[in-house]
Amino acid sequence: MKIKMLMAAGALMTMSYSVSSMAESNSPEYVSDWWHQSVNVVGSYHTRFGPQLNNNTYLEYEAFAHKDWFDFYGYLDVPKFFGGNSNQTGIWDKGSPLFMEIEPRFSIDKLTNTDLSFGPFKEWYFANNYIYDMGRNSDNRQNTWYMGLGTDIETGTKLALSANIYAKYQWENYGAANEDSWDGYRFKIKYFLPITQLWGGNLSYVSFTNFDFGSELRDKAGASRSNDSIASSHILSLGYDHWHYSVVARYFHNGGQWEDGTELNFGNGPFEVKSTGWGYYLVAGYNF
Repeated sequence: MKIKMLMAAGALMTMSYSVSSMAESNSPEYVSDWWHQSVNVVGSYHTRFGPQLNNNTYLEYEAFAHKDWFDFYGYLDVPKFFGGNSNQTGIWDKGSPLFMEIEPRFSIDKLTNTDLSFGPFKEWYFANNYIYDMGRNSDNRQNTWYMGLGTDIETGTKLALSANIYAKYQWENYGAANEDSWDGYRFKIKYFLPITQLWGGNLSYVSFTNFDFGSELRDKAGASRSNDSIASSHILSLGYDHWHYSVVARYFHNGGQWEDGTELNFGNGPFEVKSTGWGYYLVAGYNF
């Protein structure tokens, strides 16, 4: 099968962080000195957010910032902009025209002018993770808000580490049985480690993992769905002043809360759910 390109919710965040934080000494110019943004061509092979394997190539706008009490990461994707396989639709074939994920965090320490640090926990945040898929109708739309507490953790090394714990409120979810309810929790851990200079750029290792648990979706919808899932991304990023490139491997366990190995039939014959395993990504982008 021909390999397509993509990038998942959240993988490019720390990659772009590494680009800006290790910029070369010639002080390149950007539109903003605090709102960091890029446009990317991203693509995938065998992503497992649904019950079937998907390949996709699309256009993305990405932004991140850390200023005073405000910490932000987010992206806007135009699904299947450059093509993909037949298991999914996108902007040109009556599928979703837009997929968005944002992760705003608000510093409790700075907003209350209080030092809440203790032990390795440096700063505390009101943390959010909002996901919106603008499907053509409610049965093809996702609208999810995770909200909770976040922190930055001192490691005593070059490793930058942060963690967030959220409760989830689920509005639309592609017609699933857990819509319009509080349904489960997410624990997210992220880390970033600069490695070395390479080919005139900066090579970094970046990772983030989402642990989703405590849902009642399987209880409501049956054995094809799962009450928990994991998505763990592992990224090698090569960053320059304006250009960045990365290779991503992402491990899925019951991706999209679909139970791996069960059998489904959406009208085109039965198939086995393949929601556990590895997906692979390539990314090329321009920072401006």
